[in-house]
Amino acid sequence: MSAPATQDLWISTFLEAQAAELGAATNTLLAYGRDLKDFSGWLDRHKSSFATAERDQIEGYLIDCDAEGLARSTRARRLSAIKQIYRFAFEEGWRDTNPAIQIKGPGRQKRLPKTLDVPEVDRLLNAARQTGRNTTEKVRNTCLMELLYATGMRVTELVSLPVSSARGDPRMLLVLGKGGKERMVPLSPPAREALAAWLSLRDEAEEQHVTNGGQRSRFLFPSRGKSGHLTRHMFFHLIKELAVQGGVSPEKVTPHTLRHAFATHLLANGADLRSIQTLLGHADVATTEIYTHVLNERLSELVLEHHPLAKDPVEKG
Repeated sequence: MSAPATQDLWISTFLEAQAAELGAATNTLLAYGRDLKDFSGWLDRHKSSFATAERDQIEGYLIDCDAEGLARSTRARRLSAIKQIYRFAFEEGWRDTNPAIQIKGPGRQKRLPKTLDVPEVDRLLNAARQTGRNTTEKVRNTCLMELLYATGMRVTELVSLPVSSARGDPRMLLVLGKGGKERMVPLSPPAREALAAWLSLRDEAEEQHVTNGGQRSRFLFPSRGKSGHLTRHMFFHLIKELAVQGGVSPEKVTPHTLRHAFATHLLANGADLRSIQTLLGHADVATTEIYTHVLNERLSELVLEHHPLAKDPVEKG
């Protein structure tokens, strides 16, 4: 296959292959596209191109990114996109060499994810039962929160659940994750109870909507907006409202925080990393291992706070 004629064609052909062959998620493709566009613009300004750039030019670009004050994680992501397009170009025969293969990146700083303790989760769940303009909204909010904490789903996976997956009082839900990969997640008794209550009210509302000339929704959490289901944006605002109502710091609470709490609480109660990896839908167990750091940090805090030998001698006196 001959190399594309323009920089834009290099990027679009690469992204199409990522989508078709690897099932890359839309957000991932958008990020690759933005990063490669930035690199392409830099190459243009330096009278170079994807087809002719060598290692020293790629490193020059990364030095400029550092000089701009870009975060380490941003620089690492940009290099990752460059490495991937050049690996693809080499495999397709667009280039005889891969100029990015030996370049080492800045790495990513491992930031421990924010999480919540069990009492804070309980306060959020209680707030959900009491927050809403009417009974239907309160039951829906309860179902959303119970499902999120019981399964550790990503918020996109939660809001886009098809209603067919929730029929028949299921013990487990089939979830469509990143890259179109499916996984099964078990439901806790409170989550099943909340799901049954929501389904009943949801179906009543849908029947009324259809009677009034509307279309029946295929989603568990329908919305009359463009997507047809509750959006991530709406859920983000809802969870912030629940934090305020429940007396939990809103800065600590995002939809992803419940996912972290799910994983951390499972690990604290004896679940193994491989099981948690499967439940979260992580492709690599290394991604899941960060929760061991969260747990270790909390255990250290616990010892320092409560162990008598950890107290300052003056304090003890």
